[in-house]
Amino acid sequence: MADLLTGLEPPAPPEPPRTDAPLADRLRPRALDEVVGQEHLTAPEGTIGRMVAAGKLSSIILWGPPGTGKTTIARLLADAVGLRFAPISAVFSGVADLKKVFAEAREHARLGKRTLLFVDEVHRFNRAQQDGFLPYVEDGTVTLVGATTENPSFELNAALLSRAQVLILHRLGSAALEQLIARAEAEVGRPLPLDPAAREALIASADGDGRFLLNQVETLFSVDLAAPLDAAGLSAFLQRRVAVYDKDREGHYNLISALHKSIRGSDPNAALYYLARMLTAGEEPLYLLRRLTRAAVEDVGLADPQALQQCLAAKDAYDFLGSPEGELAIAQACVYLATAPKSNAVYVAQKAAWRSARESGSLMPPAHILGAPTKLMRDLGYGKGYAYDHDAEDAFSGANYWPDDLVPQRFYVPTERGYEKRIAERLAWWDERRHARTPHA
Repeated sequence: MADLLTGLEPPAPPEPPRTDAPLADRLRPRALDEVVGQEHLTAPEGTIGRMVAAGKLSSIILWGPPGTGKTTIARLLADAVGLRFAPISAVFSGVADLKKVFAEAREHARLGKRTLLFVDEVHRFNRAQQDGFLPYVEDGTVTLVGATTENPSFELNAALLSRAQVLILHRLGSAALEQLIARAEAEVGRPLPLDPAAREALIASADGDGRFLLNQVETLFSVDLAAPLDAAGLSAFLQRRVAVYDKDREGHYNLISALHKSIRGSDPNAALYYLARMLTAGEEPLYLLRRLTRAAVEDVGLADPQALQQCLAAKDAYDFLGSPEGELAIAQACVYLATAPKSNAVYVAQKAAWRSARESGSLMPPAHILGAPTKLMRDLGYGKGYAYDHDAEDAFSGANYWPDDLVPQRFYVPTERGYEKRIAERLAWWDERRHARTPHA
C-alpha cells in the first residue's frame, strides 16, 4: 500500500520545456485553444469544447492520422477539467502495467482525485485486454481517453465502444501546417530558409502530419544556408523527393485531371506517365486508387464490369504489399481502365434519376408492389394483383413498377460497346415483351 500511495500528493505544475528540447516539444500547445487543425472538436461549440465548459469529461476515443494532436489533446483535457493524467502505451504495456495503473487510480479516487487514463495506440491491446478496461470505466475509477490511427469499428470491442465516444481528428490542412511553421519561426527568431514554392512543397510533403513537418523544419533551422532553398534544393537537402505544388496546389489538380482524361481517352501510355509523375512526387497511393475507381464507374461503367473489380483488387493488393511493390497493382489497374471499352451511360443515368427523384417528390409506388405484412394493409389493397415474375413466361411479367402519377422514364441507355451491347439487347427483348403484354403501358 505504501508503494501505491507514493506520489499521491498534488503534482507540481509542468515545467516549460528546456531550450535544447526538440522543436516539436517546445511548440507543444499549453491550452486547447492553441491546438491547430482540430477546431471542430476544440472550439467552444465543438464536442471537446462543450465537455470542458461543463467541467465533465466522458470516456472518448481519439481517431486520426499520425501527427494530428491526439496525445496533446488528451494531456490538455486532463488539465482543463482537473483530472490526474496517467499515460500508457499499448505497444509497451501489459496486464501487470494495467493492474498497477488501475490500483493507483483507485487510491487517488479514494482521496478525491479522479484519473484520466490515456492509452496510446489503444487498438494494439487484444480483445481480452480491452475487456479489462470495462469495470474501471463503468465505476468511474478512470476516464478513458484512447488514441488510435485505426478504424475503431474494426479494432475495438463493441462493449468498449458503447462506453466511449469516438471523436475524429482531421489530417492537418495547409493552413494549420502553415501556422505550425509560423510558430516555429517565432520560437527560433528567424524565417525558414525557403522560397515560397519550396515552403508550399514542404507543407505538401508533410501530408497532414504536424510532427513530421516540425521535425523537417528543425532540420532546416539546424544549418546555415547561403540563400533560401527552392523546391529542387529542398528535395536535395532533405534527401526526399518533394512534390512541387504551387500555392493553390494547381500542379496536383492538373496532374490528376490529366490522368483521368488520358484514361477516358484510351491512352494507356499517357495515363501511366501521369500516374508515375504523381507517385514519384510523393502523392498518396490510396488517393490515386480512389481516383482510378471513380474513373472505372464514370468512364468505363458496364461496358466492362470488371474494371471496378480491377480497381478494388489493386487496392487490396497495395494494402497487402505496400510500396513500392504494390504500386505495380496500381499501374495494372490504370492500364486496364485505359484499354477498356468506354461508357458513361450509368453516370448519365444516375444524374437523370437523381434529378427526377428530387422533382417528383414523395410519390407512392403502385399498390400492387407494396408489401402487406398486416391485415389492415392487405385490406387497403397493398400487394393486391402482384405478378410474381418467376411464375410468368420467361420469368418476366411486364408489370408496371412506376408510381401511378409518374410517366415511366428511361434513364439508362446502354451503348453498343463492350458488355453494354449485351445489356442493350436484353433491355430491347424485355421492352418488346412488356409492350406485347401491356400494350397501354
